[in-house]
Amino acid sequence: MAAVVRLLGEVGAEVDGRLVELGTPRQRCVLAALAIDAGRVVPADRLVERVWGVDAAPRARSTLHNYISRLRGVLAGAAGVAIVRRSGGYALIADTAEPVVDLYRFRALCSAAEAAVDDELTARLLTEALALWRGDALTGVAGEWVAAERDRLEQERLATEHELVDARLRAGDGGELLAELSARAVRHPLDERVAGQYLVALHRAGRTTDALEHYRHVRTQLVDELGTDPGAALQELHRQILAADPSLAAAPTRTTRTAAAPQPVVPRQLPAALASFVGREDALQELDDHLNATATTGPVGIVSIVGTGGMGKTSLALHWAHQHTGRFPDGHLWVDLRGFSPDHPRQAGDVLADFLAALGVDRDRLPRDIDARAALYRTHTTGKRMLILLDNAATADQVVPLLPGGDACAVLITSRNRLPALLTRHGARPIPVDVLTDAEARSLLATALADVQTPVTVQRAVTELITLCGGLPLALGLITARIRTHPHLLDDIVVDLREFGLDALSSDDPDGCLTVVLSWSLRHLGERHRAAFALLAIAPGPDTGLPAAINLTGLSARETHSVLRALTDASLITQAPGGRYAMHDLVRAYAATTAYRDLTEQARQAALGRVLDFYTHTAYQADLLLDVHRGPLGLAPPSPGTHVHSPADATEAMAWFDSERATLLAAQHVAALQHSHHTVWWLAMSLDTFHHRRGHRHDRLVAWRAATHATEHLTDQVPRLVAHRHLGRACAALGLHEEAIGHLHHVLDPTEGQGALYEQAHALLTLARVWGRHDDHKALDYAKQALHLFRDLDRPLCEAHGRNAVGWYTARLGDYDTARSHFRTALTLHRQHHNPTGEANTLDSLGYVEHNTGDHHEAVHYYRQALALRRSLGNAYDAASTLEHLGSPHAALGQHDHARVAWREALAMYRQQGRESDAEGVLRQLDALVHAETPTSAGTS
Repeated sequence: MAAVVRLLGEVGAEVDGRLVELGTPRQRCVLAALAIDAGRVVPADRLVERVWGVDAAPRARSTLHNYISRLRGVLAGAAGVAIVRRSGGYALIADTAEPVVDLYRFRALCSAAEAAVDDELTARLLTEALALWRGDALTGVAGEWVAAERDRLEQERLATEHELVDARLRAGDGGELLAELSARAVRHPLDERVAGQYLVALHRAGRTTDALEHYRHVRTQLVDELGTDPGAALQELHRQILAADPSLAAAPTRTTRTAAAPQPVVPRQLPAALASFVGREDALQELDDHLNATATTGPVGIVSIVGTGGMGKTSLALHWAHQHTGRFPDGHLWVDLRGFSPDHPRQAGDVLADFLAALGVDRDRLPRDIDARAALYRTHTTGKRMLILLDNAATADQVVPLLPGGDACAVLITSRNRLPALLTRHGARPIPVDVLTDAEARSLLATALADVQTPVTVQRAVTELITLCGGLPLALGLITARIRTHPHLLDDIVVDLREFGLDALSSDDPDGCLTVVLSWSLRHLGERHRAAFALLAIAPGPDTGLPAAINLTGLSARETHSVLRALTDASLITQAPGGRYAMHDLVRAYAATTAYRDLTEQARQAALGRVLDFYTHTAYQADLLLDVHRGPLGLAPPSPGTHVHSPADATEAMAWFDSERATLLAAQHVAALQHSHHTVWWLAMSLDTFHHRRGHRHDRLVAWRAATHATEHLTDQVPRLVAHRHLGRACAALGLHEEAIGHLHHVLDPTEGQGALYEQAHALLTLARVWGRHDDHKALDYAKQALHLFRDLDRPLCEAHGRNAVGWYTARLGDYDTARSHFRTALTLHRQHHNPTGEANTLDSLGYVEHNTGDHHEAVHYYRQALALRRSLGNAYDAASTLEHLGSPHAALGQHDHARVAWREALAMYRQQGRESDAEGVLRQLDALVHAETPTSAGTS
């Protein structure tokens, strides 16, 4: 059965000559959205936007799938017609000879009319084409896309009506057309083509006076409403009527109609590409992929190259454009929209005037209205394969009027802003550009050093230049230019850049001066945005999350998010996965200068105070979730305006620590620089559990070195003793035993008094760990002293830790029964006080005893319990040790596969944590396992 999809009137479909029910208006709109691009894939996102608009609800996509399924059912009985899914979208396809969609039948008839050999046939074909229209296109469906398409299709119908009238006039008609042309002249009073047709018909009907009067009427309206006189063609027709030109009375030959038109103007406006362009292979491939895809699926291919000033956006665009000029035989247009220059940005109306002039339109004939100019521009670009490069755009308003007509053109836009309106409403593809890779930067500098010998010293200078520039193309380009002219000053350039930063790259050309380029971007932002930009530069850490930014700026969450989005859209900051915001190093250096130049000392200190209090109090709240037995730290109340984040549970707390790891150490460093000694100490305490469980041994050492120094400035002795004790433990974990012993004995100093007993007990316990590496007898002695003090202090949990330590060194010395007794007592205490950390430690110890006493099954049982607890706590450091321990009883039981799995996982974790000596021990056990599995060779005689 044959099918017809109707768009030229009420949206509908016929199967075998009968109308079929298409369902709701939106379901009909889905069919229309597919039919208007019949034979081409329409991406699902574009379908959703066409039917529901740019603000479609999340459920729209699933509803779309339901509509597609129903429409497939409606068309199921139609031969050769189907809705198919292809490459992320859908397409309405037909393998019939005749067009299935009435719009395409209409266009096919118009094309046949254009090729017809005489005017009568042309008129018949165009009449048949127009007969397909049953009212306004796309009736019965609604939406922004529908309205735009309806207007475009109406323009197609109007143009066809013009062609039909021209054909009939060429065929000799005149009087028969008067009534129709009179009505058309009323409907389209400013259309000079309609006016000309009406003048000819009036003249042929013997109503020359009426024709001249209508010309005067049209001229008056054009002057009054558009500020322009009639065009040359209408003026020439007016002259011919006044002169009673006989050619108006007779139909011209077909040759007149098909006479060769003047050769079209082919503009070639691309500036020269950068000779030293390097790299950007991924971006170039993405440009190829997107523009190739849109060339086959439509509509106009639009790409927006986005990045911070100085990232090489224009160089990338020009490089790609020059590589592909052959794809655009109808030419290329280019404009610098000066969106961020100190001069006034180019206005779309002025650019349209330049583009139209480049396309051959007389400037004296240009309409004054920008919408009229844009329409004329779309007319001149429709059907042409052109490249339009819109450089340095600031807003979508600059760009939208410059988008061409038809779907054969490609548009490249460069901007520091994301231009979201272009993405959502016009389907632009954003291609972000970032810094050059190390290899690309070296390649760029190599072009400048091509004629210079490059000994090792020069290579070191090049490496440092790349590091100092951070791969920023503009900075590298400025340096390349200097090296070309002064290669002997390479070392001086490095020194200047190291000492003066961006100022070392100053240039007489403002377009080539990095600080100027960045200042132009800031000029377009509000005061709050400039302040946030400056504060982000002096905030601690390599990047900043939204909660910290809220505290830094002092704004509400909504306001801060809006400001950060604007800075991201302006490519001044970047948003990384996880909602964190960062800056390029050189951009950050510039932003920091604005902080000290434009913000008061009070404003800077208030912002840093809030953000440090945010990190300190949030870290404390998170640490309480990791270690419920953590005692109070006595934190001072946060600064006014501080918004502390309280994680919901231990999992969220650990995730927060993971995301803020580097920033928290940086915050501690900033606090130290500001002599906020309590903050330095509080942060070290709150980070300790996290650092231990994640195996961040070096971070732990850094934190406690800073805290130990800070506590020297505090009057309270307890923080100082705690810091030395923890620093000793951190040193011991890294094998710095002599230093560890020194800090721990500082805690044991008898002059510290009775108030130090608790810390001294812990110091003794840590000394046991230190000596346990070499001397189990001495370690056991320290452990017993610690246990004695903990019992005297009536600290059950600490007693449990002490018993575990005593039991461990007792077991190491071979007294397994005594050790087991200590372990069981410790396990009971830990479980009574709900301390899973201590429970896991003791279970691991019990596994050691059972393995060494031959009960390997029981050892596996204890180790697995310990491992499960440590994993539940996020304690990767101790979990790795338990995995190593677990492999031994498995191996003893002959369960080699289980042993191998445990040891390999332990090996990977050790290496990740930088525990090389532990990793070597596991490798030896794996080698021994392989050796044990290798059969011995049997002797032969």
